[in-house]
Amino acid sequence: IGDEAKSMLGKVPGNIVARRPLKQGVIASYKLTEALIRSLLIKAIGRTRFFKPEVMISVPAGITSVEERAVIEAAASAGASRVYLIPEPLAAAVGAKLPISTSAGNMIANIGGGTSEIAVISMNGIVASESKRIAGDAINEAIINHIRKRYNLLIGEQMAESIKMEIGSATLLDEPEEMEVRGRSASGGLPTSIVINSNDVVEPIKLVLNDIIISIKEVLENTPPELSSDIIDRGMVLSGGSVMLRNIDELFTKATGVPAHVVDDPQDAVILGIVEAFKHIDAIKRSLKVG
Repeated sequence: IGDEAKSMLGKVPGNIVARRPLKQGVIASYKLTEALIRSLLIKAIGRTRFFKPEVMISVPAGITSVEERAVIEAAASAGASRVYLIPEPLAAAVGAKLPISTSAGNMIANIGGGTSEIAVISMNGIVASESKRIAGDAINEAIINHIRKRYNLLIGEQMAESIKMEIGSATLLDEPEEMEVRGRSASGGLPTSIVINSNDVVEPIKLVLNDIIISIKEVLENTPPELSSDIIDRGMVLSGGSVMLRNIDELFTKATGVPAHVVDDPQDAVILGIVEAFKHIDAIKRSLKVG
């Protein structure tokens, strides 16, 4: 489960299948999602028939009511007594320690693996938001396609992820970092390797980021004027594992005119926000879905 299972992608024999219970922020397999939640509950509280915990799960802000119900039912079947669904950008904002309980406008763009969540938050609620099912996984796919077309090299998702995290950049660098990329020749099928640098993959990365920038602009256009001035003053906060790309804050600032800042712990902002939200659940209850 988790990183241990992810490391097996593309490496397991034919009788073993590595599967994603969730894709693009929503359930791809109900049974696998239930099994995942059950295993996490066992890890957290052990095996017990007498205690059913309350569970909070972050979901995309643009999730449908059918998708919401599927998550709630999967968690309940796994052993949860009550399920709280918190919008992902709200959880990220709490984890980033933004003053969301005030009347001022707070803007956050959480770019994870499956979805990009952009929202303006005030008074513990989401005022304007966009949810796009394009994020880190789409960047990986763009890198895979780019390497195949430009270098005639077939690489897997794990290698694409390594390229993104180790040398990936949202803008061209004066001193790009290099990396050996291993894969299989698209023509001969034999194992081979090449050396690329950060600037070699800026193009596919920016193709995906430009789509996210469009959503950021849409949220800004739909934000009430009273809150827009706050956002200009405070800027937007970036969270999620994919914002660890070099110079992504620089690209977003230049493209939107709003200063962008990456939080201290972008990869864990959502989970830290869930922990904190559970402690102050009454304050944000109106923004939660309860099942």
